[in-house]
Amino acid sequence: MATIYKATFTKPLPAGAEIVTVKGQRCARWRSGKGKQRTAPITAGQDGQERVTITAATFTARYADADGRWQRVATGCRDEVAARAVLAELVRRVELVGANVITPEQDAVADQQSVPFADHVAAFVNRRTKRSPNGVTLVGQNNSRARLTRLANECGFRVLSDMRSESLDRWMRARLADGMTPANINEFRNELVIFANWCVRNKRLLVNPVNDVPKLDATANPGRKRRSMTEAELVKLLRIARWRPLAEFGRLTANKNPADAKAAPEVTESKSKRRKWTYSPLTLADLEAAVDRARERLKGNPSFVAKLDRRGRERALIFKTLVLTGLRKGELAAVTVGHFEHNGPMPVIVMNSDQTKNRQRAEIPLRADLADDLRKWLATLQSEHQGANDVSGERIALTFQRDAGDALPLDTPLFTVPKGLVRILDRDLIAAGIPKRDERGRSIDVHALRHSFGTLLSKGGVAPRTAQAAMRHSDIALTMMTYTDPKLLDVQGALDSLPSLPLSDSPMPKREAARATGTDHARSSLGQGLGKIGTSEAISSHSLTHSPTLTDVAGSTHRDTENITIPSEKALPAGFASKASQVGMTGRR
Repeated sequence: MATIYKATFTKPLPAGAEIVTVKGQRCARWRSGKGKQRTAPITAGQDGQERVTITAATFTARYADADGRWQRVATGCRDEVAARAVLAELVRRVELVGANVITPEQDAVADQQSVPFADHVAAFVNRRTKRSPNGVTLVGQNNSRARLTRLANECGFRVLSDMRSESLDRWMRARLADGMTPANINEFRNELVIFANWCVRNKRLLVNPVNDVPKLDATANPGRKRRSMTEAELVKLLRIARWRPLAEFGRLTANKNPADAKAAPEVTESKSKRRKWTYSPLTLADLEAAVDRARERLKGNPSFVAKLDRRGRERALIFKTLVLTGLRKGELAAVTVGHFEHNGPMPVIVMNSDQTKNRQRAEIPLRADLADDLRKWLATLQSEHQGANDVSGERIALTFQRDAGDALPLDTPLFTVPKGLVRILDRDLIAAGIPKRDERGRSIDVHALRHSFGTLLSKGGVAPRTAQAAMRHSDIALTMMTYTDPKLLDVQGALDSLPSLPLSDSPMPKREAARATGTDHARSSLGQGLGKIGTSEAISSHSLTHSPTLTDVAGSTHRDTENITIPSEKALPAGFASKASQVGMTGRR
């Protein structure tokens, strides 16, 4: 029989409670946090300790469902009449299910309509993390929560029944008018569709109410377009990134002239009132002098100089690793010391499935020079962990120490990737004199370094299937069309490799004409070419030029950046093709 009652529970005896006797029963009397006096009977717990018995303030309904199983539902009502009305509604729904007026699924959905939208979102995010082995990464969880929370706040989703297609469509059109890119709007739309599908699978909704909202055409207004960096630009960027943290403290001051804003400020080392001077911008030409001035100004604080020098080494190595591996920023931030396998025949960075975008385990081959730089950086981390001494003999503060042991823990992050890396990159671009946007409106950001990686592979003559494996793309069109900048490819040189097709003024082929005149003494060009195979003459016609690489990021500031390029033939580390073929990525037969 269906009924309502007030549930009871026990809790430890409140501190400072007074033991009294009420109607012959031992009770505890105390004041609550709000200052109200409370009295409750005392009982013994399972551990023998005295506890007080508390009666709930609201009623609970108890009834049998359509399958005959007893259910207990909190009514949330303090009034008995209101609680009985809730019980009557629950019993009526059981009768409707028994009479096949509504389905059990409809009855289950009805229980979810009063649950706040935020509670459904929390369950959605938490449940996705338990999907093994393809669980959502922490970054994916945060993105899902942020998108759904913003949609709930701006569309007015308080409960699931508030989620309507017209609300989402109105929000998408409003954001498009505000300047949000169609691709970004589609990400919000897709997140809500996935959430609604999850609600349907878990019997929180009967149907997906937003599935019919169409996507926006992202090709009509693609928004931000990235460009690849040239080899000379990359060398300049690494040099600035290496020394700018220290060079910032060696910048000269420039006097302001409010009367003539267009006049060039007078550069000096003297300082007057702050409103009359500013720091002159840092440039590549003044980098070496700025570093020397900074060392002179900070000579009394050698530990701070060492800190700035270390920061520059780390930043330059971060950029170099992004360019020569194609790792994404989030992936690089997840790389630990244990992921760097440098003792094998080919150094690699091993990424677990929960750390990559495609949720697949990956082995990232490393160039020999990059592997050497990472080994040196690893030695730096080890010395910091053990407590190395700076040049003055003072102990350096350790930021990577995890325990008291001498061995560097394997879970130590290989790099401390700053959250504001894109702003750091923007400042480095300005100092290096590299325009952030080109004449076509394409920009440079952190992910553009991955575009540069793909373009360098294609420019170096790497086979498209091998480049796809290096980029870890599922579609080769993404590698060739999106991550390859045709502006930097040697299209003219490719045209020069096509055969010569001369136009003849005579209908008789040249060879027949030579036979008719008796002058066919020369071997054919094909025969001549075959005869030259293996000779020095044939090899010289296809000789490869060698140029310096993006090495020695911790080297001197004396560097000719205009003449340093990346060798196209070394766009991938030696042995990558064979390594890729072993795991079935190269497509070779």
